[in-house]
Amino acid sequence: MRIRTTRLALAAGLWLGVVSGVRAQDVYFSQPFATRLHTNPAFTGLVDDYGLTLSYRNQHPTVAGSFVSAQAAADVRLTTPGQHHALGLLINQDRTGSVGYTRLEIGGLYAYHTRLTERLALSGGLRASYGRQRVGYDNFVFGDQILEDGSLTGPSAESLSFPPVNYLSVGTGAVLYSEQGWLSLAGQHLNQPSLGFQRQSQLPMLLSASGGYKFFVVRPGTGVATREVSYTPVAAYTRQGGSQRVETGLYFTASPVTLGAVYRNIFSPGNVGNQHVLALVAGIEAGGLRVGYSYDVGISRLSADLGGAHELTLALRAFDRLENAHRRLKRRVYPLAPCPAF
Repeated sequence: MRIRTTRLALAAGLWLGVVSGVRAQDVYFSQPFATRLHTNPAFTGLVDDYGLTLSYRNQHPTVAGSFVSAQAAADVRLTTPGQHHALGLLINQDRTGSVGYTRLEIGGLYAYHTRLTERLALSGGLRASYGRQRVGYDNFVFGDQILEDGSLTGPSAESLSFPPVNYLSVGTGAVLYSEQGWLSLAGQHLNQPSLGFQRQSQLPMLLSASGGYKFFVVRPGTGVATREVSYTPVAAYTRQGGSQRVETGLYFTASPVTLGAVYRNIFSPGNVGNQHVLALVAGIEAGGLRVGYSYDVGISRLSADLGGAHELTLALRAFDRLENAHRRLKRRVYPLAPCPAF
């Protein structure tokens, strides 16, 4: 069996575990705070009273059959006494044309928020997802399709029937935060559901830790029209199977604009090699609308060969600052999570 181009083979190996030692990985976003429900279910209801976020990521666009992810996320903080409870919905689809791979996940999320001290709060979350994964080999070329002169003949005699795999995944997480800093811990696919592949029978557990601290130059007030100037260093570590990812970055916000740069070092076992990527992020906020764009710049040979990644997010949200100030005086709500919006 062979694939038409070397770069296509490399992309297929990275994503489907064909390369020795590499396992299927969850997609990662360059705007983890816009896609925060994907990162940690404890972020449900933590930033906005309610919100809807649409995300699109086109990874390795220069490679035939690039890896494309689309996501829709919604969350709402319930208006129960104390505002402890929040619910969310997360829909994610990944696909690549090179090997006919598609994965669809639909998950429900729940988070519980509580105050530990006057300045410190804690959120804990749960996520349960239904997943459906399918791999088709229609774009592959098998040996019995190649004639002596190198031309291709009709369909292969190889069996191309691979039924979809359905699975259930569970995850949990917690966020400890104040008005200026936060620490996030999360675990996804804790039950390691079966994927039905010969070389990889389970979806590896994903463990992540991240955090940051916001330094205010101009601190926003409690009014509706407020101005913020701040800079926020962030860091994150993620491990899934034998793959590890380390990230460090800095965000600068001067309302209504946010700019960020995040360095990402991705280590994979075997002979795949490390990927070194610099993600550049820009976002703007206008009332209840947020629009963000990011581009991944490959700064290692492997990353440059695979191409970068375009990512676009659109968020509709609501957060009543005046009402929140009133509730805060009564000590019935919690600090606003200080993480960036993009």
